[in-house]
Amino acid sequence: MMTKQTMRDIDVTGKRIFVRVDFNVPLTDALEIADDTRIRSALPTIRNLIERGGRVILASHLGRPKGKVTESMRLKPVADRLSELLGVEVDYAHECRGPDAQNAVAALRDGGVLLLENLRFHSEEEKNEPEFASQLASLADIYVNDAFGTAHRAHASTEGITHYLPSVAGLLMEKELSALGGLLESPGRPFACVFGGAKISDKVGMIRNMLQRVDIVFVGGGLAATFLKARGLDVGHSLVEDDMLDDARDIMRESERCGVPVLLPVDALVAAEVRAGVRTWVVQSTSVPANHGIVDIGPKTIEHFFARLESCKTVMWNGPMGVYEIAQFSLGTRCLINYLASLDVTSVIGGGSTVDAVQEMGLADLVTHVSTGGGATLELLEKGTLPGVEALNDLE
Repeated sequence: MMTKQTMRDIDVTGKRIFVRVDFNVPLTDALEIADDTRIRSALPTIRNLIERGGRVILASHLGRPKGKVTESMRLKPVADRLSELLGVEVDYAHECRGPDAQNAVAALRDGGVLLLENLRFHSEEEKNEPEFASQLASLADIYVNDAFGTAHRAHASTEGITHYLPSVAGLLMEKELSALGGLLESPGRPFACVFGGAKISDKVGMIRNMLQRVDIVFVGGGLAATFLKARGLDVGHSLVEDDMLDDARDIMRESERCGVPVLLPVDALVAAEVRAGVRTWVVQSTSVPANHGIVDIGPKTIEHFFARLESCKTVMWNGPMGVYEIAQFSLGTRCLINYLASLDVTSVIGGGSTVDAVQEMGLADLVTHVSTGGGATLELLEKGTLPGVEALNDLE
């Protein structure tokens, strides 16, 4: 998978390095950073470039400003937090192109760091307009993509800019591609995939692709209800994508053809409403009441999943087992995280809510790899490549 040049392959001393990072962090109403995980993830790349005498120009998006300047989505809070984490002053430009950006770059010295303003204040960024990409490229000598979380988007700062500058992967990008590429190329076996989350439509391509590569598939979360209904079971008012029932049936038929079992919940936690404090109880998957919906996997399912996971050497997990955001519906997800953290396996966790759960429980260091990309992880495991990665320079 790592067939692209990385920043290890280039001399950066005295060079202007345009680094695409993913600083799309959550902000509070007071515009304070609620979670700086994405900023911390980029620190190894930034520190490496500083130590090697590069002039570091950071660029990111934040939120969805839809091509307009939005005061609540400015990157100044990120620049301040990054200064604290790095222990050096991070300069901040109020624009990402034009005179303000050019002057800020001109003032950089070797080992200096500059953060440009939100790329998505300009509609040309998401449209991947060549003129905008050229303007970004004019600020630098070398391009480094360290934003795995946006590498599935062919935007001006992820794909367009590579047409104008030597382009390589950052350390975080390299780490992501090595971990996820290992799942596609040489996983230890038995190899299991665990799929959760709300919708099968988000994951159907990846499930189909991984079915050809794994030894067993586990399904929980909201998408399990669609599979259960596809098997003819009544799932009450559980979240079901009726237009995806045929896809679920196709996946189950394919699992039989290729001899890879797809394990569904044998029991479930159900509730009349999806809200905190509501009464819940456990029922068999064959006996979901008509006026209730599935909100988590049940205890027998947890035991069943654990028993089959115990012999696996590699586990990839994407998506929570229940409505994790509500504490009383989070037991399945928490149990699975604890169990994976206790196993001697190669464990790769991807997907926003799953990652949030692992981070919240403080167990990220006990799994092999926690991916920083939700959509990017899904697309890479489905298609085997990403536009932002394909655009980088190939190894000689």
